[in-house]
Amino acid sequence: MELSRRGFLKGAAGAAGVGMAYGLSSAAPALAVEASEEWKLVNTEEYTNICCYCAGGCGSLCSVRDGELINLEGDPDHPVNEGGLCPKGATMFQLRNVVDPKTREVTKSKVRQTKPLVRRPNSTKWEPISWEDAVKEIALKVKATRDKGFVETEEVNGKQLTVNRCESIASLGGSQQNSEEEYLILKMMRALGIVAIDNQARV
Repeated sequence: MELSRRGFLKGAAGAAGVGMAYGLSSAAPALAVEASEEWKLVNTEEYTNICCYCAGGCGSLCSVRDGELINLEGDPDHPVNEGGLCPKGATMFQLRNVVDPKTREVTKSKVRQTKPLVRRPNSTKWEPISWEDAVKEIALKVKATRDKGFVETEEVNGKQLTVNRCESIASLGGSQQNSEEEYLILKMMRALGIVAIDNQARV
């Protein structure tokens, strides 16, 4: 019996199809795995997030149970990273939780800061303050710095021109803000008279 090349390929494809159908219909342990109560993502809520490290803005999925972060992985539906995370982004989990090297148990990081701290002039210690106090102190320092370096007029060709600019503060925007956030940031900087304005995305 002569077997042509086409006949051989047809026979091989048919045999592979029969083998696959048999494998799928049989009770193969690898295909019969069911989710058990031990699965770490059981009863978790999933939230989307953005990586906090670089200008890429990769998407991540955070799985949370009872207010605790259980798992963090790349978001496959995100257009930037399509589910992948670099080594740095993959360790975002450790911003809140760390793995004990001896017991291999996940515990909360003991060095993670959860409230604002301030170090007063001539002090060597950081003191915790409330968020409200932190915002007020930042606002006061911005106002004082702006007033100290504010230029109202400048002489150009023998004439005094009103310029109203602040030369003592600069603004560097982050590339992970959306267009609306950047618009509001720019409006605020312009209202303060700041002219040294740049953005991480341009760099």
